Amino acid sequence: MRIYTIAALLPAFLLLKYIYKQDEIEKEPPELLARLLLLGGGGSVLASLALESVLGDVLNRLLNPLFDYYAYHFLLAFVCVACVEEGSKWFFLKRISWNSPHFDFLFDAVVYSAFVSLGFAAIENLKYVFSYGLATALARAITAVPAHLCFSILMGVFYGRARNCFIHGDSVGERKNQWLAFLIPTLVHGFYDFCLMLDSTAASWVFLIFTVLMFLLVYRLLHAAARSDRPIYESSSDRC
Repeated sequence: MRIYTIAALLPAFLLLKYIYKQDEIEKEPPELLARLLLLGGGGSVLASLALESVLGDVLNRLLNPLFDYYAYHFLLAFVCVACVEEGSKWFFLKRISWNSPHFDFLFDAVVYSAFVSLGFAAIENLKYVFSYGLATALARAITAVPAHLCFSILMGVFYGRARNCFIHGDSVGERKNQWLAFLIPTLVHGFYDFCLMLDSTAASWVFLIFTVLMFLLVYRLLHAAARSDRPIYESSSDRC
């Protein structure tokens, strides 16, 4: 049991450590990060399980996965999984961090989003590893867990822009970026899952290429965001 637990949690822990190191100007307080990790990650898992169960039941009543194969898996990937999971993460991210006095740098948003998402990924990983074994732990360590981090970085970049718009009194920019903070990771997550769900060689190749490109592009985005970090109150309103 100990080996399974370590195998399930270690990938998320290493990525959390990596993200934490990127925040070089002003480290976030441990108590806030713990709340994001445990309450945000745990809350988003519980909310996702409940919503996915309801939506999955509705989808099964509407479509037959055998006869409506592509439509069924498209809705399953984009609506029942991606929309629910990224929406749940966004909800708890905003609930916990938006009014925090510590949310005063643009890159803080990326850190906060990563802690919620990797908390989610760690709990989800426990379920998969204990259900399917150590081979699953290895596969998810190089795909699913880093993918959740990628989704969170996309969310965090727009979430930080929304905070910047809010500080500068730009309500239109704030709403636009809050929507993008939800929509962009949802679309990326949905396409990732859709390719994974399709049982074909072509879909497997698309999944592989898409995942590698996503990792590379988000890695560059992460380091660009870290290098350009600055206090929100001193940031230009054109970042909205």
